[in-house]
Amino acid sequence: MDLQRFAAGLFAFAVLAVGAGSSVASGQPVPARAPSTVSTAPRGDVTLRLGQEAAIQGKDLAVRYTHLVNDSRCRPTMTCIWQGEATLAFLLSEPGRGESTTAELHSGPRTGPQATSFAASRVELVSVSEDGLAATVRVS
Repeated sequence: MDLQRFAAGLFAFAVLAVGAGSSVASGQPVPARAPSTVSTAPRGDVTLRLGQEAAIQGKDLAVRYTHLVNDSRCRPTMTCIWQGEATLAFLLSEPGRGESTTAELHSGPRTGPQATSFAASRVELVSVSEDGLAATVRVS
C-alpha cells in the first residue's frame, strides 16, 4: 500500500469516527430549539426551554435559562430514599442598562436558594421538567 492511499484511508476513518460521536449519527434525539425570546407578564409563571429567554413586559428585565448545573432528583422508574434536587443557572439582565448577573436556583430548599432578587424583581424557580430541559420561573 502506498503512502497516499494509507493517508486517504486514515483520513476517511477519522471523519467517520468523529461523525459517529455526534448525537445525529448515534441516533440520539436532538432537542427542538425553542424560540429564543418569549414575552411574559410580571407576576406570572413562564416556562423556559434550555437557552430560552423571557422578556418581562413593562420592566427592563430578561431571564434566560442557561444550563442545568446539577440534577440529583430521583428518576421516575427508581425508588429513592431522598427526592434529590436540581440546580439551574440563569442569566438575569437589564437590557436597557446593559447590566446582568448570573444566579443558580435550586428546585428544593436543602442545597441553596429557590429565588433571587435583581432589578427590583424577585425571580423564583417554580419547577423543573423531568429531563431538565425546561424550567418554570415566576417573576414578581
